[in-house]
Amino acid sequence: MTKYCPPIRRITRGKNHHYEDADGRRVPGVTTILGSGLPKPQLINWAGTATAQGAVDNWDTLSELPPAARLKALENIRYEVTNKAKNRGTQVHLYAEALVQGIEVKGVPDELRPYVENYVRFIDAWKLDPILVEVVIANYTYGFAGTLDLVADLTGPTGERERYLLDIKTGEKGIYAETALQLSAYRFAEFYLDTDGNEQPMIPVDNTGAIHVTADDAQLIPTVSEREQLQIFRIAQKVYEFDKDKDGLILPALRLPTNSTASIIWDGDHE
Repeated sequence: MTKYCPPIRRITRGKNHHYEDADGRRVPGVTTILGSGLPKPQLINWAGTATAQGAVDNWDTLSELPPAARLKALENIRYEVTNKAKNRGTQVHLYAEALVQGIEVKGVPDELRPYVENYVRFIDAWKLDPILVEVVIANYTYGFAGTLDLVADLTGPTGERERYLLDIKTGEKGIYAETALQLSAYRFAEFYLDTDGNEQPMIPVDNTGAIHVTADDAQLIPTVSEREQLQIFRIAQKVYEFDKDKDGLILPALRLPTNSTASIIWDGDHE
């Protein structure tokens, strides 16, 4: 039985958001679960490379700083790179949300214009018709929520119309396997929230995939996001729950009664 009370709502504060049930309890989000529940060894290598690259690119500036400030700057370099990528992704998502609904966008920054143009070409080439755009989903049985990017009908290579569950990605490195798990969680959600905030049964889809939007192109990358992948997502969710609650697994040290006595005889004490 679920521990959450419907309906689930998305709460947005500034650039951040989370999910709450009707009783105000936080409901873990799909991307939060995957962020903490999946091992990411590639991030360790990336963090080292990003820090080294930042040190080389800013060598003269760093050399002028006191050692403590220099260390702090080096520690923050990788976060600056991440934040820049996140901001770009957020902006592209906002433009994509408008474009897919036929809303004209203006004032697109020059650095994002190639992304927007490629996404427009993608919409036209695949004859994309949106069904759901940026909607909150919920699964009470397993206890998670999330926000899917898009459910849309596309005209595939065979000419047939197919319904896809899609996630927009802007990372230059491509699509990671965890996207398949993310989409499986969305695909097998129990409900989504309509425009009035009412829960509706989740819409079935034929396929899943990512729209990989870069400055050079926009491609449809299919994913395998079936029940099997949902079970792998559930394993990640268990790891996430462990990580969140792990401090409670180690209990305080046990103490012997205060009236107990003990003695230690060292070598030579009996002489």
